[in-house]
Amino acid sequence: MTMTELQSSAPVTMPPPPDTTLIPPDLSTPPDSRECSQSPPPSLSSSPTSAPPNHKFTAPRRPALGQEGRTISLRANHLEVSVRPGYIYQYRVSIMPGGCPRRVNREIVRTMVDAYAQVWRTSAGPILPVYDGRDNLYTVEPVPSIGESQEKLKLEVTLAGPDGRDRVFTVDIKFEMQISLYELIASIEGRARDVPEDAAFALDVVLRHLPSMLYTPVGRSFFSPPTNYYHPLGGGREVWFGFHQSVRPSHWKMTLNIDVSATAFYKAQPVIDFTAELLDIRHLDGDRVQLNDTQRSRLAKELKGLKVEITHSQIARKYRVCNLTRRSAQMQCFPLQLENGQTVECTVAKFFLDKYGIKLRYPGLPCLQVGQEHKHTYLPMEVCKIVPGQRCLKKLTDMQTSTMIKATARSAPDREREIRNLISKADFNNDPYIKQFGLDVSQKMMDTPGRILKPPTLQYGGRNDRRFTIPTQGVWDMRDKQFYQGTTIKDWAIACFTPQQSVKPQDLKNFVDRLIQISETLGMRIVREPSFCKYIHDASNVQPMFTYLRNEFPELQLIIVVLPGKTPVYAEVKRMGDSVLGVATQCIKSKNVIRSTAQMLSNLCLKINAKLGGINTILVPENRPALFKEPVVFLGATVTHPPAGDNKKPSIAALVSSVDAHPSAYSAVVRIQQARKDVINALSGMVKESLVNFYQQTGFKPHRIVMYRDGVSEGQFHAVLQFELLAIRQACMDLEQDYRPGITFIVVQKRHHTRLFCSDQRDQSGRAGNVPAGTTVDANITHPTENDFYLCSHQGIQGTSRPSYYRCLWDDNGLSADEIQNLTYQLCHTYARCTRSVSIPAPAYYAHLVAIRARYHIIDKEHDVESTAFETNDESRFVGIEKAVQVHEASKNVMYFA
Repeated sequence: MTMTELQSSAPVTMPPPPDTTLIPPDLSTPPDSRECSQSPPPSLSSSPTSAPPNHKFTAPRRPALGQEGRTISLRANHLEVSVRPGYIYQYRVSIMPGGCPRRVNREIVRTMVDAYAQVWRTSAGPILPVYDGRDNLYTVEPVPSIGESQEKLKLEVTLAGPDGRDRVFTVDIKFEMQISLYELIASIEGRARDVPEDAAFALDVVLRHLPSMLYTPVGRSFFSPPTNYYHPLGGGREVWFGFHQSVRPSHWKMTLNIDVSATAFYKAQPVIDFTAELLDIRHLDGDRVQLNDTQRSRLAKELKGLKVEITHSQIARKYRVCNLTRRSAQMQCFPLQLENGQTVECTVAKFFLDKYGIKLRYPGLPCLQVGQEHKHTYLPMEVCKIVPGQRCLKKLTDMQTSTMIKATARSAPDREREIRNLISKADFNNDPYIKQFGLDVSQKMMDTPGRILKPPTLQYGGRNDRRFTIPTQGVWDMRDKQFYQGTTIKDWAIACFTPQQSVKPQDLKNFVDRLIQISETLGMRIVREPSFCKYIHDASNVQPMFTYLRNEFPELQLIIVVLPGKTPVYAEVKRMGDSVLGVATQCIKSKNVIRSTAQMLSNLCLKINAKLGGINTILVPENRPALFKEPVVFLGATVTHPPAGDNKKPSIAALVSSVDAHPSAYSAVVRIQQARKDVINALSGMVKESLVNFYQQTGFKPHRIVMYRDGVSEGQFHAVLQFELLAIRQACMDLEQDYRPGITFIVVQKRHHTRLFCSDQRDQSGRAGNVPAGTTVDANITHPTENDFYLCSHQGIQGTSRPSYYRCLWDDNGLSADEIQNLTYQLCHTYARCTRSVSIPAPAYYAHLVAIRARYHIIDKEHDVESTAFETNDESRFVGIEKAVQVHEASKNVMYFA
């Protein structure tokens, strides 16, 4: 159905265009140009990878700083870096043989600089080059022996190998270019439009050069082995503390963002101990120990890709584990070549006894297969230990995550103290590399003014009983208030998957009575007791039960499912409820049924009401931003990727869109796409579906579209803007040739290391002493020219609050800084699942929930994909998965994900 068939119910008046230049008139025509422009080439919608035509969208400049809100003095964990005007010389380095890890490359370059001191000097003295570990080397003076012509300097470097064998490398160095710091200074002073990436990157390399040699780098952080602390996580993992640093362009200056960070590493220990810890084996009984299949496959999954060091020979060689043998060391054979040239089959245990005189203590355990798969190199577990300093890339278990949070959460004042200690320990200005490049790093955290925005007024109660509430410190409650629009529940069911010994029938009865009573006070009437209440065992019974309920009670609205904890039943319940039958389901842990509190039950009602199409609360219409004067649709989008190291599962793109004027109700669209692609491939079709849906629900065509886009890393901002803005425009033009609503495109980021602290203790909020909810910063530590801001919209409960970072990449609607900031803050109050302001706007948060739910919908399908042996890169293997993420018609227009 297109919008042309649905007569428009209001004339579309468009905002004036922003000052855009250099964009040809096809898709980039600002929304007030009402004449039809030519339809764009069809290839755009079908193949996302094709670059858009020759124009580029450039993000808008900052309109002006925001003014609204009470001012507050803050400190940010950014240090001012003063840059000496001048040039930096960039050289291209290539090391043969290649493919070494960056740690080895750094070692090679360091040895080279020491060994060829005469190359790295000028008449004025030695040159200290800095190196990024890959192929870029920078100096502050041109290197005399490497001219600017095409000639290369070839140097030979010898590294002593750990196994006593020397390794020889050839290093080619060639002049690449001269980088001007004048351009960088012009951009941070606001005189030039774009920040020159190469100069900013070069400064980052200068500041990271020394720590990269001293510590273990991980991403933009540095870690060192635990010295005076020990935080085991279980399963052979432990917490390492370190620090993050990155250089960022800001207003009138470069800043260095520095923060404490922590991550999980594998404990350096014998593989036998690792196995016992992972599989929870208390006593290893020498030659009687064996692993069953489940244990073996769990161990194999964990050990694959890890580096181990051997302990049975003088030379401590290191290997990477590629697999675990099915057979034990006393059974696993390999072809052994005898001195007379004959080849015989020999077991690993016998080989170790004959060659090294080692009688294995655990001959019943499998062997590690190391190196390349086809070479069949086997090592008994007991002669290997785990190499220290290996970061854990695999997902932590729930228990490990909780331990990690406990070990790393710090109140804001404590974190600020730790950051100060880092700064004095780093001693930047005595770093010879930083000195040589003429940088000066301030020792003091930056002071920056912030503003505390006013929270919106929220409206509860139906038409005849309007009640208003203003959040304080990001929190409000529902005492004496009823939902704005409560649903009525007539037919509902309870299925208890926890055995009767744990949750007794009386517990269920008490739970039902209290739920009915509390939902009544909230204005969500549960008319009668459940039509069905049974104990059920095992996930395999979910489908028959749902089918029975659907046939027996065709009017069934809700199924409450009681679960013992984490169980495969959850995924199956959601698949049946959301996708197969289109009936609302609410899972609850059995401990909450046995001991139910009023607080927990009213939180449960918030979710149930939203799932059944009710509306919990709305922003008071009189106080909403001016943007709401015309029909506006809010979109939230994100892409979630499979866990690191998983090459078979797809990424999931989720889009939610508002379907009412408040905005309180949202509908969702989900698609599957190629793993680890940040750009949403099918966005055009997804937006089209959402716009049609908005029209069907409200009778209006949106005049404006506001997109909050999460799940984009900074390096991808440009690509996402180029492709996705085009896709949204394409969707509008597919519906009606000259339908051109104004689009505002804002990226939301939570994964950054900026933290804000109150300068004045009296401003601190909550037990952890955080900045108050509504704290906004759009100067000093933000981008020199683009429209961005930090907003901490939530009240921190544990640890230091992380403000969310917003960058407006496009704005046809001509919103002022105050309008964008206030709109964003108000949307953080419309999240249906709690009576608190949340850390990102509701549409972006809902998109996350939708993507997480979609993973549950496809759990069994993903297993099928994993088990297929062939590697096909076409979309065919995702077809079944794509079907599985689509929800039932009845679920489409309700918030099944709430």
